Amino acid sequence: MRLTRIETFANAFVGFVRVTDETGATGWGQVSTYQSDITAEVLHRQVAPWVLGLDFEDQDDLLDRAAEKEHKFPGSYICRAIGGVDTALLDLRARLAEVPVAVLLGGTPGPLRAYASSMKRDITPEDEAERFRRLRGEKGFDAFKFRIGAEVGRGQDEWEGRTEAIIPTIARAFAGEDVALLADANSCYAPKAAIHYGRMLEENGISHYEEPCPYWELEQTAEVAAALDIDVTGGEQDCWIPTWKRMFELHAVDVAQPDVLYAGGIGRTRRIAAMAAEAGLPVTPHSANLSMVTIFTMHLLRALPNAGKYLEFSIEGEDYYPWQEGLFANDPYVIEGGCARVTDAPGWGVEISPEWLAKSRYAVSEVER
Repeated sequence: MRLTRIETFANAFVGFVRVTDETGATGWGQVSTYQSDITAEVLHRQVAPWVLGLDFEDQDDLLDRAAEKEHKFPGSYICRAIGGVDTALLDLRARLAEVPVAVLLGGTPGPLRAYASSMKRDITPEDEAERFRRLRGEKGFDAFKFRIGAEVGRGQDEWEGRTEAIIPTIARAFAGEDVALLADANSCYAPKAAIHYGRMLEENGISHYEEPCPYWELEQTAEVAAALDIDVTGGEQDCWIPTWKRMFELHAVDVAQPDVLYAGGIGRTRRIAAMAAEAGLPVTPHSANLSMVTIFTMHLLRALPNAGKYLEFSIEGEDYYPWQEGLFANDPYVIEGGCARVTDAPGWGVEISPEWLAKSRYAVSEVER
């Protein structure tokens, strides 16, 4: 099983990857969203030379070696690029085996409880509560995440008083119902403020407090986690394995939240999940848009022994994520009874839109004949 060709189809927001082996078998994956055209260039220049023409039976080792060859460039772009090859190889292998990737990973197809994940901070507390109520009725969601503070906000709110208003407003909207409520601070607060708002969340029955402090300040997050009873969660931005090791040693989080594509693919994410399991922690991955990252996460969760309570499922549409429109020829994201579903289709079970591909920036790396 040797890799002979890597093709990318990218724009600034999304980049799909197609790999081909020496038999002509193909598989589809994706580099991470955001600056995906740059990531595709990194893939061709700094990953493809180290994987083309080589056996990929042990793909984790192959991709580790590629990262080691680029040891002067540790970090996000290399991981985002490697994730594209990793996910495409898994699709190829699962298609050859005629099974879903979840089965290849040791799991099964089937349903996944999803939480409705809001990305908006420019929405009023009342409008957010109304939106959640509507989605509960339409889709059956029984878990919802809203935003507090400002993104990497240095302690500031999106507007004055919004956080103090939205916490009780969302709580009242579901008073007496069996609904899980989650809040995300996106690296807003120093520890003192983070603890203050964490206690406010606890008093209002919110069960999940995401990224309260700047994510790179692990000691700050550990201080908050030690002071609160609410689950403090984080890790979506972290791609370096030693950072994860330190995070768990510090007991900085109660729930680990790697992003499959930020972390460098399914293989590296499973490694992080195994470390979390050793620390006695569940894994609720970050999957904040409806590109292929949520599909990857669905298959992973159906196979993880320490999978968390639910799948993050973005509720934003064309007004917020116009670039995610028209990506797929089929609809892999049907929510019924508050659940997404991994089907029994081979591979990822996704067909990428030929029209989208035709409009993208194309590049190819292949073994010289």
